[in-house]
Amino acid sequence: MGKHIVVGSGQVGGHLAAKLVAQGHDVTVVTRSGSGPEGATRVAADVTDQARLTEIGKGADVLYNCVNPAYHRWLTDWPPMAASLLAAAEATGAVYAMLGNLYAYGPVSGPMTEDLPLASTNPKARVRARMWTEALAAHEAGRVRVTEVRGSDYFGPGSSDQSYLGARFLVPLRAGKTVSLVWPADVPHSWTYLPDVADALIVAGSDERAWGRPWHVPTAEPLTFRQIGERMAAVLGRPAPRMSTLPWPLVRAAGLVNPMAGEMRHIRYQFVEPFVLDSSAFQTTFGVRPTPTDEALRATLAG
Repeated sequence: MGKHIVVGSGQVGGHLAAKLVAQGHDVTVVTRSGSGPEGATRVAADVTDQARLTEIGKGADVLYNCVNPAYHRWLTDWPPMAASLLAAAEATGAVYAMLGNLYAYGPVSGPMTEDLPLASTNPKARVRARMWTEALAAHEAGRVRVTEVRGSDYFGPGSSDQSYLGARFLVPLRAGKTVSLVWPADVPHSWTYLPDVADALIVAGSDERAWGRPWHVPTAEPLTFRQIGERMAAVLGRPAPRMSTLPWPLVRAAGLVNPMAGEMRHIRYQFVEPFVLDSSAFQTTFGVRPTPTDEALRATLAG
């Protein structure tokens, strides 16, 4: 069994730490508040404190970056945290497993694969791109072993209140009420199941074949909001739910007073055209497949 340091205990970090504990590993969870799942050593620390993070990580086999600052704060919060995490990985010799996303690709035509250029011109997406390119440069220089796993929008038990398939989707669906959407209901979109993200991070951190490149989390076939709602309703034994989409001008207007709503304009391209993740490379290399959709939807409803 190994020593694993999970930085961040949100919707991914919590799943990851719990899975590692269940596997019998020595797990330390680092958050600002000192939170984390039972069975893990919970440490309160500032992620930007490189010396403290290095001290915590001594003897670690893998250091996982599962931090996720608020989207509208990426420009200010990510650079010092990313620098501290990379330096701590280098100082301790731990494999550095980063939790990434698809924003850095920008708008693309067709399914997304890991060999696409990080071509987004959005400043926040550029921050994420720099985090990876700087870590990869350190890897190629022999200073650290690094990998990154990237998923699409998350869903599943323990998803955050920002999840499109979280409470704001599930509560009206369960109640038989109209589900109000920000985005169109009938555009195919890839959805990544949270336990599959945690499993991918564990594989990537422990298998040297994963190091030195990014990977897409095993993700099932794309589905529209309407298709997901229909399949969830079938699990509940109910009719297909009604859905309505907020007019885009209304969403833009809300962005004038709500920072998170204001950021919607930067990701609109992901929802008005098909947004499809190709995870075949990870599945083929490591023999790991995504959780079947209906099984994942049942667990999401149960959670």
